[in-house]
Amino acid sequence: MVLTDSITGNKAVRKSMAPKLGAVLLGLLGLFLAVLLIGQGTGMSQPKGPTLKMIAIAYSQPESGKQMFNDYCAACHGMEGKGTGPAVQFLRVPPPDLTTMDLRYSKQSVGLKVSSLLRFGTTNSAHGTLDMPLWGRLFNSLNGGSQVVVDLRVRNLSDYVDSIQKK
Repeated sequence: MVLTDSITGNKAVRKSMAPKLGAVLLGLLGLFLAVLLIGQGTGMSQPKGPTLKMIAIAYSQPESGKQMFNDYCAACHGMEGKGTGPAVQFLRVPPPDLTTMDLRYSKQSVGLKVSSLLRFGTTNSAHGTLDMPLWGRLFNSLNGGSQVVVDLRVRNLSDYVDSIQKK
């Protein structure tokens, strides 16, 4: 198609804009898809950080305070009870060193404090609404609602924490 400029009288050949417009639209579509795929974690590998694995509460014998501590408490408090367990990195508030409770509370009240924490939780918010799980409720679910066994678990776990106090 030949066009003539009405002012200058110059003739120009009008080239179709369709191929250029198509290329631009195709490029924008490709860019959009690349951003979408990368944003969804596909296309390019994303670096992965540590992840917290959630598992169901396992049954641990209520007669062994040490075994219950290892099964239920060590993830946060560490095997020695010093607050250095592998899940600490996921908590907003680090768990306390359980081996120094008798320094923070009287020696006679360590067992009562642990028992209360197991049954009623804490007031801080490391796990969202509670610092630690309400183990009394969880223990109840393990034992078919037997309050006798829940009390045995709480007493034996409290006694174990009392036994690891620094001398």
